[in-house]
Amino acid sequence: MATTHEQPNDVDPHTAVEELRVALAEAGIIFPSLAVDHASPELGLVNLGRVRAEVALRLARQFRREGRE
Repeated sequence: MATTHEQPNDVDPHTAVEELRVALAEAGIIFPSLAVDHASPELGLVNLGRVRAEVALRLARQFRREGRE
């Protein structure tokens, strides 16, 4: 898994949300509350929101698999 080290102000939060939404959907994972946090636009925050425990477990397992590759 290739990683890039973007500077916080270089990343558009709307783009980040859409890319994350697509990547999660490809893995069969839905974050119902995934959205740009409009309360602090200068920080470029993304609100991941809440997910069911089953989704959190699947996500943790996916991260562990990716970390081993």
